[in-house]
Amino acid sequence: MKGIISASIIAGAIIVSAFVLTSGSVSPADAVPAQNVTVVNGTQIIEIHAKGGFQPRKSIAQAGIPTVLRFTTSGTFDCSSSVRIPSLNVSKILPQSGSTDIAIGNPPTGTVSGTCGMGMYPFEIDFQKQS
Repeated sequence: MKGIISASIIAGAIIVSAFVLTSGSVSPADAVPAQNVTVVNGTQIIEIHAKGGFQPRKSIAQAGIPTVLRFTTSGTFDCSSSVRIPSLNVSKILPQSGSTDIAIGNPPTGTVSGTCGMGMYPFEIDFQKQS
C-alpha cells in the first residue's frame, strides 16, 4: 500500500512540475520577433507550425489588412492539431500533415490569443499599426 501511495505522489509531482515548467515559461526564442509574416498580393500570411505546440509562440503582424493564418503540420498527433481562437470564433481541426489556411479578415490593432484544443499550448499574434 505504501508503494502505491509513494508512486502516486511522485507521479503527481512530475505532472504538476511539467505543467508549471511549460505553461508559464518564456524561452529566449519567444522573446525575439519571428520572421513568419509575409505579404503576398496584398494579403498578409502568418505562418505557424503546429506540433508539440505552436511555433512561433508570438508573432507580430500588421493591423488592418487582409490576413490569413497558415498552420502547417507534419506528423502532428498531439492536441496542437486542434486550433482555438475564441475572439475570432475559430475552432479548427488540422490534418496530421499539411497546410491549412484560415482567413481572419482585416484584424484591428491588438493582441489575438489562441491555443490548442486542450488549452495547453498558447500562441499570440500582436497586430500593430503600420509605421
